[in-house]
Amino acid sequence: MNRIRKITGVLIVLLLLHLSAGAQNFVGKNIRIGLFSSTPLEDIRAVSDQGNAVLIAKTREIVVQLNVKTLEFDRKLMQEHFNENYIESDKYPNAKFKGMIDQSIDFTKDGDYAVTVTGILSVHGIDKKRTIPGKVTINNGIVQISTEFKVACIDHDIKIPKLVFTKIAEFITIKTEGKLNPLK
Repeated sequence: MNRIRKITGVLIVLLLLHLSAGAQNFVGKNIRIGLFSSTPLEDIRAVSDQGNAVLIAKTREIVVQLNVKTLEFDRKLMQEHFNENYIESDKYPNAKFKGMIDQSIDFTKDGDYAVTVTGILSVHGIDKKRTIPGKVTINNGIVQISTEFKVACIDHDIKIPKLVFTKIAEFITIKTEGKLNPLK
C-alpha cells in the first residue's frame, strides 16, 4: 500500500509540473473521502483519510483521487464484499475525479466560495461526466475543499445482487473534504 501511495505522489507531482509550471498550485495528501448508503434495513459507512488532490489555481483544474482499498468500513465483512464483489478494487484500484471549477476564484484572497466543478468521475472503470457542487474556503493561503453528492451504482456498472439489494442503496452519498497547501 505504501508503494501505491508513493507512485500516486510521484504522479501528482508530475501532473503539477506538466499542467502549470510557475502558476500557484495546491496539493493535499490526506483528503477525507467517505461514502454512505442508507436503506430501511441497514446503513453502510466507510471513510478514508488517504485521498490525494491537486489544484492548479490559474486554470482552476482539480484532480481528486482515492485508492478505494483505503476505505475503512464499520465491519470488515462489508469492506471485503465492497472490494471483492462490488467495486472490484484489484481490477479498478482507484476512484478519481478530474475537472474544472466553473467559477472564477481569486486564490490569493481569503473567503468562502460556493462552486460547481464539471469534469469526469471515474469509478469501477466507468467514466461519467458530472457537475458537482462544493465549497472552496481560502484562509491564509490554505485551500479547504468540501463537497457532498450522490452517485448511482448503475452509472458505474456496480452490480448489486438481488439477495442484498434491500441492504444497499441505489444511490451512494459521497462526502469529500480536505486541506490543500501551496506547493512551493
